[in-house]
Amino acid sequence: MNNIHMNLGENSYDILVERGILSQAGKHLNLNRRVLVVTDSGVPENYAETLASQCKNPVICTVESGEGSKSLETFEKLLHVMLENGFSRKDCVVAVGGGVVGDLSGFAASAYMRGVDFYNIPTTLLSQIDSSIGGKTAVNFGGIKNIVGAFYQPKKVLIDPELLKTLPERQISNGLAEAIKMALTSDKELFEIFENKDIKKSIDEIIVRSLNIKKDVVEQDEKESGIRKILNFGHTIGHAIESSEKAEHLFHGECVALGLIPMSHESIRARVINVLKKCNLYNIMDFDWDEIREAVFHDKKADGNCVAAIFVNTIGEYEIRVLEFSQVIDMAEKCLKG
Repeated sequence: MNNIHMNLGENSYDILVERGILSQAGKHLNLNRRVLVVTDSGVPENYAETLASQCKNPVICTVESGEGSKSLETFEKLLHVMLENGFSRKDCVVAVGGGVVGDLSGFAASAYMRGVDFYNIPTTLLSQIDSSIGGKTAVNFGGIKNIVGAFYQPKKVLIDPELLKTLPERQISNGLAEAIKMALTSDKELFEIFENKDIKKSIDEIIVRSLNIKKDVVEQDEKESGIRKILNFGHTIGHAIESSEKAEHLFHGECVALGLIPMSHESIRARVINVLKKCNLYNIMDFDWDEIREAVFHDKKADGNCVAAIFVNTIGEYEIRVLEFSQVIDMAEKCLKG
């Protein structure tokens, strides 16, 4: 078992990575109380049931799969379920699903009675290596992604790579985009794994190395006031592409992957593109760049007319430059025009 300790003072917690750990969750989590198990309709039912069978008093709440569930309406539904089932401040919420379920459940846990314990058991590669740790919880509002939420750290995170066996290949690629992002800014050896090794056989190492990168960043900057901005590498453009009509069928990771290309120096860009192709993440198309310009102006990370953009000139290293929106979009359009 890999035990990765997130050192955040009183908000510290362990991230346990082990195949088959879902069936042993009761040994690692305090489930001897009321437990709201939140999952979604796209997650195999037996995952939530396996967890519920280890709880003293479980309540399973299944939301619809997809980004549409990250809403105030679904958030309110979870609060109603806890209220109707007599949840107290001593009870807990456990997310068994991908990033949508984790973000939504964590936000509900942060708000109910001003905060109850929250555990995360991510079931997608994207959530296992990224969104399940770090404490960002949110819902979408007013057409803006993750605009309403809170920083609320989990009490523990259990990561079971066995759960990835039921994921479609495209969802695996979706998660790999975040690992590639972290490799580019922070881990040359991880990037070389993508270049030179069988990715499926290396998936456990990819998960652990990615988690260690994010752990180190979050420990230095829990509330995203400084270095944590490197985790947004590729996201300014990625989020803008994601909100465009042409990209409505693309996943988050597929959009972030495209966002990495303009922010990588020309001297390494061919290597980045080759890795993206290897991971089925090179989805160049004829985007509507005027629409994308409009979307990026609404990016919540913005400061006036400028944005802190992350650039990688050498693999494993990064720099932050404050640029005007127009400069960032012009760079992206030049690189990604189909």
